[in-house]
Amino acid sequence: MTSTIFDALEQDMGRDAALRFVALVERYMACTRDGSGPVSTPHTPAELAERFDEPLPLDGHPLGDVAERVERDILSDINRLMHPMYMGHQVSPPLPAAIWMESLIGAMNQSVAVSEMSPTGTAVETRLIRGMCELAGFPEGSGGTLTSGGTEATFTALLAARAAAMPHALEDGIGADPPVIVCGEHAHYAVTRAAAELGLGLKRAIAVPSRDYRIDTQALAATLDALERAGTRVMAVVATAGSTATGSFDDIDAVGAMCEARGLWFHVDAAHGGSALFSPAHRHRLRGIERARSIAWDPHKMMLMPIATGMLLVRDERELENAFAQQAPYLFHGAGEGARIVDQGVRSFQCSRRVDAFKVWVAIQRYGARGLAALYDHLCSLARTLHDEIGTCEDFERVHEPESNILCFRWVGDGTHAPDDLDRANRELRERYNRSGRGWITTTVLDGRRVLRVTLMNPRTRPEHLRRLLDGLRAEARRLTA
Repeated sequence: MTSTIFDALEQDMGRDAALRFVALVERYMACTRDGSGPVSTPHTPAELAERFDEPLPLDGHPLGDVAERVERDILSDINRLMHPMYMGHQVSPPLPAAIWMESLIGAMNQSVAVSEMSPTGTAVETRLIRGMCELAGFPEGSGGTLTSGGTEATFTALLAARAAAMPHALEDGIGADPPVIVCGEHAHYAVTRAAAELGLGLKRAIAVPSRDYRIDTQALAATLDALERAGTRVMAVVATAGSTATGSFDDIDAVGAMCEARGLWFHVDAAHGGSALFSPAHRHRLRGIERARSIAWDPHKMMLMPIATGMLLVRDERELENAFAQQAPYLFHGAGEGARIVDQGVRSFQCSRRVDAFKVWVAIQRYGARGLAALYDHLCSLARTLHDEIGTCEDFERVHEPESNILCFRWVGDGTHAPDDLDRANRELRERYNRSGRGWITTTVLDGRRVLRVTLMNPRTRPEHLRRLLDGLRAEARRLTA
């Protein structure tokens, strides 16, 4: 006789049920971290879609059968981020302690929007944000919120900047002559997306040219002068700390000083590079970050947290709360008179929100700030090692100096190929290499030319894996040009 849904619920709450999935995680980690097996899938999107092309089941299946299918049909063809040859996007192979905490976060299912729904979650997030503000050099009165990622963090920061520049915009709108946002040409698309979604319009995001893939501060000063002469209001200036394409850091101190002198909101998109604050060897790249009024920072990047774990820090927490100045008496009523802990939902887009602060807190408790610094330093050193290795090669050329764990380079073959042919070859080379299962990298366009791009996110990656990368690309290049 088929068990009822209520029987299934009771069965699935036991140790045997849990161990089925713990075993899946353990086997996945074991078969990837030793560097054996393919990094990704050889199957096309259409082939994978066909595998799951089926109606929703009317009746459930035994949990053991479901777990077996997860391993057979899902785990077999994922991108294996824990494989030391995965060198693709800025998505981490998560720290083990944070992985285990994820299941407990799901089991507790606390909503951190209001303190009464997540009393310990509110306390942990409040103190975690405070600690990160201290790392950034922010004063008392600073604060922030966890977010889904850097895009939401930057959008929320610019919403706060709009509230400061246009206090009545929340009720009255932005009017016919909105202000502009100024950023570097290598800023993340989150900045232009925010300009559009805040009602300013894409054309109100002004891109300043770069020098060595960093914002040109002289060009920035000239741009701000020209806007002032034209009577155009500047809502915010955005600097990037760890750009997506090259991992480069803008001169935060110089841009911050410029904004202070002009009374402009200064936002730092440190989604990728914010974790350099942990590292004595690299935190100089963020010199001047205490000048910012807001900082976007993604622990799910260089702190190696599971997705989704973003964060926004603001120098004055009241400016963030002003951006969400709406009344919801059925929810927000703080933690009592005199309490330092208040509802988190008053400074965030999200209402029903997981307590992702728990996994960050657990990881810091387990590995410590020095451990996180060591991981950051290791990943950055790998990019430097690859850069130096490419310098000894005749068939590859270096494109830029690495400032973090991201490096772009270009296959040039024997030097006889035309630039346009090399663009096509580098694009196809990446696709063939990824399909081969030997590794996984990305590509981008710099200075109008197609380049190969690696992001070294895996602590298990070692110099020998970097040599395997170049050897694998060479092998595909020989097939490509045969």
